[in-house]
Amino acid sequence: MRTRFLIATALGAALLTGGCMTDPVTGERRVSNTAIGGITGALGGYLLGDIVGGRNDRTEKLVGAGLGGLAGVAIGSYMDRQERELRERTAGSDVQVIRNGDDLILRMPSGITFATDSATIDPQFRPTLDRVGEVLGQYDQTYVDIYGHTDSTGADAYNQTLSERRARSVADYLSTRGVRSVRIATRGFGETQPIASNDTEEGRAANRRVEIKLVPIENGR
Repeated sequence: MRTRFLIATALGAALLTGGCMTDPVTGERRVSNTAIGGITGALGGYLLGDIVGGRNDRTEKLVGAGLGGLAGVAIGSYMDRQERELRERTAGSDVQVIRNGDDLILRMPSGITFATDSATIDPQFRPTLDRVGEVLGQYDQTYVDIYGHTDSTGADAYNQTLSERRARSVADYLSTRGVRSVRIATRGFGETQPIASNDTEEGRAANRRVEIKLVPIENGR
């Protein structure tokens, strides 16, 4: 709930300050670089928010599935080892592994994951996703949140649906590669969370992405 509130507040502020523009020729909606900076600043990065669905309900399900949690200094070393293995297994694949405190984010550009307007995983990317699944299966004391994103081209409702389908597609694939589905949750953000300007092809390509956020399951939470 807190994350949704922050997203809505930041986007609302961007719109009220003129951050969202419509091209008079193409009708395409664009978010300016200034607005992107404002959104990022207001949120502190949307990936800093809580996990999808909240911790309490999901933790109960994980405990019921026999998956324990981590405590104290064990958390940092556990995530250190997982980060190292993920970097090794995705080297040369264009997958970014980003460390944020004790959380890990895998950022996967759609250029290597999906064809245009498709939610079917590219066959050439499956070996990389297989390796990711192997690591996530080994390190099973983490939540696995999968986020889908698009650029601003096309209708916002279509982009929202496409982002949800892509996140679900990655989730379904990982669940067939040893990642227990009880650990996984998905969310589509559509075009609402750009990390670059939609005014250029390079920026739009960066915005079309799937991200996997790994959060340690902590004892007592």
